[in-house]
Amino acid sequence: MKLATLRQDGAPDGRLVIVADDLLSARPASAPSLQAVLDGAPVEAVGEEVVFDAADCSAPLPRAYQFLDGSAYVNHVELVRKARGATMPDSFWTDPLMYQGGSDGFLGPCQAIVGDPEWGIDFEGEIAVITGPVRMGASVTEAADAIRFVMLCNDVSLRNLIPGELAKGFGFVQSKPACAFSPLAVTPDILPGWDGGRMHGRLCIDLNGIPFGRAEAGEDMTFDFPTLIAHAAKTRALAAGTIIGSGTVSNKEAGGPGRPVSEGGRGYSCIAEQRVVETLLHGGPKTRFLHPGDQVEMWMEDGEGRTIFGRISQKVEAI
Repeated sequence: MKLATLRQDGAPDGRLVIVADDLLSARPASAPSLQAVLDGAPVEAVGEEVVFDAADCSAPLPRAYQFLDGSAYVNHVELVRKARGATMPDSFWTDPLMYQGGSDGFLGPCQAIVGDPEWGIDFEGEIAVITGPVRMGASVTEAADAIRFVMLCNDVSLRNLIPGELAKGFGFVQSKPACAFSPLAVTPDILPGWDGGRMHGRLCIDLNGIPFGRAEAGEDMTFDFPTLIAHAAKTRALAAGTIIGSGTVSNKEAGGPGRPVSEGGRGYSCIAEQRVVETLLHGGPKTRFLHPGDQVEMWMEDGEGRTIFGRISQKVEAI
């Protein structure tokens, strides 16, 4: 099932719709919201068919009880640390990194990213899952059974604010503004490429109409989603409606740190990683972070070139 949430004045949780396979039309859902579905409400199509447009959508789950973002692609972490001359503890390969992000309000797939370019505005292409209830101390098998929906995420980061916050030793707040999600949240049972723990498929990212990233999401994912969920639930239960992010999708490349799409590589899923590679190869970054007027697009296609989750298409605006 493919679900989306249409924005509706006066209704912070929007209006839930069931989207047709071709993503061209939708019908109202019997459940009032995606959170209601996660809480056990039955859902079926009711009412008349309407034209589906991602520009009318909020995030599938406009506000969530919890958003936990991991760093499952350890290659990304290793590159970032290498660029600043920091060694990486061996534990990073066996114990997932995770932080708790803001979840009281997410951006829709076509809502603007608003900020000051001095903050170092960056996108991060990720896969995310929404869980049902997860008990404290759940096993990896139990965690896998709790995955209800899969979607894409643009985890917006303010790179120039991150070092100051990390230096305080107390986590992210100002450097992690509202992130955006794909128009569709899709049940795993109909997903091409879903293997129960990882989403296999090419995460496509264009910056200002130019290919920037074509990473394979199923490759180089050190920790799968059941592992991330079980990690999060070690000391606390997770409510139905918890979102778990994969962290920036990042692929290794034999003999080097990876090449841009323009040079025949898979590119990168965030600007920071491209800047890291530029620093390692050339002594300093060349690619700037986002500025007002820039356009970021993210999507994933199936084997026949059809968009699986719809497109994230965001313009950057000055604060």
